[in-house]
Amino acid sequence: MTIERLQQQMDEAVAALDFETARRCRDMISAMRAGATAAEAAASDFAGLQRQTPGAMGLGTSQQKVIPPPGWSPPPRPDPMTARRSRRGRGRTR
Repeated sequence: MTIERLQQQMDEAVAALDFETARRCRDMISAMRAGATAAEAAASDFAGLQRQTPGAMGLGTSQQKVIPPPGWSPPPRPDPMTARRSRRGRGRTR
């Protein structure tokens, strides 16, 4: 199946007011343009996907928060008594 054929099917579905078929064709076209093969696009389930909506306060408000993996803890802070000291014992590094 090609993108042109899917476009034609989508147009026919819209003319027949079959919007579910048109939506499925649109999602398959998007997947194929993103690099999926026709078989991968046909096998994909797009039911849970939603288009991103703009944020309430403008650009940048829809960014996701980074969630650390389970069991991760931040590294320890450096010791202030050994900060900026050379490992060779000469004193401060320049």
